[in-house]
Amino acid sequence: MRTIFKTILLSSVLLLTSCATIISGSRQNVEITSEPTSAKVYINEIEVGNTPVQKNLKRNQEYNLVLKLDGYETYETKLEKKFNAWYIGNIAFGGLIGIIIDPITGAMHKLKLEEINGSPKSGTTYDMENGKLFIKISMDIDSNSEKIGQLKKPE
Repeated sequence: MRTIFKTILLSSVLLLTSCATIISGSRQNVEITSEPTSAKVYINEIEVGNTPVQKNLKRNQEYNLVLKLDGYETYETKLEKKFNAWYIGNIAFGGLIGIIIDPITGAMHKLKLEEINGSPKSGTTYDMENGKLFIKISMDIDSNSEKIGQLKKPE
């Protein structure tokens, strides 16, 4: 009886493991901030709020990210899906089901900012912490905007 129980338990562990889905999930939390704040954020042409904004996005898609703020140049970039190394855990630990499940759920991917020559677009910094993507964008002043005044700090 013990042998049968051990065999079933071991088979379940080996066959029902889907490493990336368990570790990373099928969605990724993305936090977008800007300098200055309150820029309108559009993801795939849909307004999702003003910076700072946080969205939980599907890992198996790519997204167009646009920030707009009066007096500043429109900022555009992409969130690209990249390979998630946790997917290799299915091969290493024998998770045969995971080899099928992780691509279906999108967990075999992680979202990352578009890179140009190995670096993010100018004015952009990002960091990944515990699977969460933090993006900070410095908006450039639009040279075509007319300056009508400036706030001064009281002395």
